[in-house]
Amino acid sequence: MKSEKGQSMVEFALILPILVMLLFAIVDFGRAFHVYLTLDHTGREIARLMSIGSDEATIDSKITSTTSSLDTTNKLTIIFPNGKTGLASGSEAKIVLNYKFSFITPLVSLLDKLFDTKISEYSITDTTVMRVE
Repeated sequence: MKSEKGQSMVEFALILPILVMLLFAIVDFGRAFHVYLTLDHTGREIARLMSIGSDEATIDSKITSTTSSLDTTNKLTIIFPNGKTGLASGSEAKIVLNYKFSFITPLVSLLDKLFDTKISEYSITDTTVMRVE
């Protein structure tokens, strides 16, 4: 019978890349879910402030405070289709938040290069509509 001294080392070397990619995928999913929940919370807070007739300074400070956990440098876009203030009673306060999410998984950038795609430029969008009181 032959010696099997290196068998477990070879098996571990074969499985390790799969385990590392699975770990990166779990971390990326958690980060993306956090961004989605943050955008949803921010959208609801802004829509509530707009629906009760708050001023622009209050709305801007709420945006800053609720998105403090996100990297907002050139990634977060907020669209106010009807404007921030001065909405008529009974109309809708609509907010569209768009965040350019970047993956940390090295495989995603490799897939972009191999298949000439833009997977790494994933965009998470949240739309909130609330009736103005």
